[in-house]
Amino acid sequence: MARTPDSPIAPRVSAPDIPPHLTAAEPTRGADLLAARLDLTGDVNLAYASLEQCVITADSDIIDLTGATILDVDITGIRAASMKLRNAGIRRLRITGGRIGTLDLSSTRIDELELRDLRIDYLSLGGSKGSDILVADSTVKALDMPQADLTRVRFENCRSNEVDTQGMRAAHVDLRGLDADAFMDTNSLRGTTLTTFQIQQLAPTIAEGLGIQIRD
Repeated sequence: MARTPDSPIAPRVSAPDIPPHLTAAEPTRGADLLAARLDLTGDVNLAYASLEQCVITADSDIIDLTGATILDVDITGIRAASMKLRNAGIRRLRITGGRIGTLDLSSTRIDELELRDLRIDYLSLGGSKGSDILVADSTVKALDMPQADLTRVRFENCRSNEVDTQGMRAAHVDLRGLDADAFMDTNSLRGTTLTTFQIQQLAPTIAEGLGIQIRD
């Protein structure tokens, strides 16, 4: 992909539009919630629900938002073993502070997502189509992005053990703020931006992929 002087373009992420008055609500499968406050505990089934202009806190085992529609939602202080957003539609979701075992965003359509001050054991973006994503001040032990189509993504002050980008399609994906021990597929880093130091670390893997022997 051709580079321009402004590349990489920063993600266009804005705060969720939350009204001043919210109504307490109970989570149910397929719920249609507007301007609601949810305090989630235990196993939560919100699959195929619609959440608009909502604020969520959670201390849960499983939060199932499979196929949900998420519009202007703010999640704070989350603790969850698993949060499933597979096949969901997201527009302006912010998750700030807390810990998540597995955050599954596989095959999700994303337009504005902010993840900040989080500890995540496993984050999957496999097969997702996302634009305007910011991940900041977070630790993601395993980050999977195979077959993802990503535009305007930035990592700031983040740490990861392992990053899988196999088959990823990227445009303006800024990885300079991601300190990763290993990238599993350097051939799929086209369209990303890395620091000189990161390239030096990746050089042996890149050389191996090109069939180059390195001998001193």
